[in-house]
Amino acid sequence: MRTSGRTRRTAAIAVAGLAACATLITGCSSNSKDDSKGSSSNEQITLRIGDFGSFGYDDKTGAKLFAEYHRLHPNITIKEDNVSDSGAYWNSLKLHLTQNSGLDDIQAIEIGFVANAVQPQYANKFVDFKSVKGFDASNWLDYKEKEATTSDGRIIGVGTDVGPTAICYRKDMFQKAGLPTDRDQVAQLWAGDWQKFVDVGNRFKKKAPAGVAFTDSAGGLFNAVLSSQTTQYSDASGKLIYASSPGVQTAWDLSAQAVQDGLTAKLQQFDSNNTWSAAFKTNKFATVACPSWMVGQVAANSGPANKGKWDIAQPPQAGNWGGSFLAVPKSGKHVAEAEALAQWLTAPAQQVKVFQKFGNIPSTKAGLDDPAVQNATNDYFPGTPVGKIFTATAHSIQPAPIGPNDGAVKDIITQNGLLDMEQRGTSKAAAWKKVQAQVKDQLGDLG
Repeated sequence: MRTSGRTRRTAAIAVAGLAACATLITGCSSNSKDDSKGSSSNEQITLRIGDFGSFGYDDKTGAKLFAEYHRLHPNITIKEDNVSDSGAYWNSLKLHLTQNSGLDDIQAIEIGFVANAVQPQYANKFVDFKSVKGFDASNWLDYKEKEATTSDGRIIGVGTDVGPTAICYRKDMFQKAGLPTDRDQVAQLWAGDWQKFVDVGNRFKKKAPAGVAFTDSAGGLFNAVLSSQTTQYSDASGKLIYASSPGVQTAWDLSAQAVQDGLTAKLQQFDSNNTWSAAFKTNKFATVACPSWMVGQVAANSGPANKGKWDIAQPPQAGNWGGSFLAVPKSGKHVAEAEALAQWLTAPAQQVKVFQKFGNIPSTKAGLDDPAVQNATNDYFPGTPVGKIFTATAHSIQPAPIGPNDGAVKDIITQNGLLDMEQRGTSKAAAWKKVQAQVKDQLGDLG
């Protein structure tokens, strides 16, 4: 989905112990070509990539793809302009696009903002990949490149990863609460319906260990539920319909019920005070909605003492919570070289390498189906078929329309409406009225 698309406010944490068993698919690296803004194949040039969080490409903590590309193209050096917050990154990128200056050769776009990026005032500043040699949209999952497609059919970005969502749960806490611990049996408890997930939470609460909530946050639950809905914040035209959306209503009702039933730890994911991340070590909750990129967060935040206590189960319904794109501004000095690099970084072979390092799930069909991804495991979750769980979900995702105002509404709902209910005791009705008032104040009477 977009909407509750992943915000890389903190860098994705490396996923330790990903095991693979197959030779990687060969990527389609193309040679640099000349054009009016390009360079000769022998000219020493630097290509700059603007991104946020961690895409897993860098040579220090990533998959060392920049160094590998330099070996393949000795005349090209890659520099990364990185910030931690995707929202701040997008605001800066909008300004540079408007001014048509200060742009990097490649600019990353998070799924939460791609609906803005395909609007004409921004999309016209990017290369249309449909005109780029070697590009084939059918190489990606069917919904992926559609998200970066303009109303007149141009494709402004190549897909990096996707964020299929599962449920991470504490086996030891489930056992103490009298619930199954086997991941298949756990998945059956809530199969097909997020209401069943909340119902399991109420079962857990009856025998829960002291001080342990069923799940970390209402906001996290809301995002996971909405990610599985085919109608979210906007309609097919991009018009905001959040107030009448069946998907939003379902996610809101279930999340509010979880708050009212006392099932959440009343936390805000990725809060600036690190209260949420610290709560993993102090065992404050038993489940967390777990898009694929969250696996590394669970391991890093929980620490060595909790290794082997977490497991991963299939979600009630398949949803996508995350993913990004690489776009090439037309104003760059080395457009042809940037096009080639963007395609190489998002080719199946490179997506698999990033997955092995960070756990980011490939968005290309070949990358997703590679045995290195399918058969991946994780030492922190012994015996858990991590690759099979997330790839199965990725193939089952039913996409929803996304709109340019979805991200703003998502933040208002999760960080104000639901958090007010959790931390201030605001009633459900009053919290929803506050959401509507804030949306109107920020965006006008759109929904």
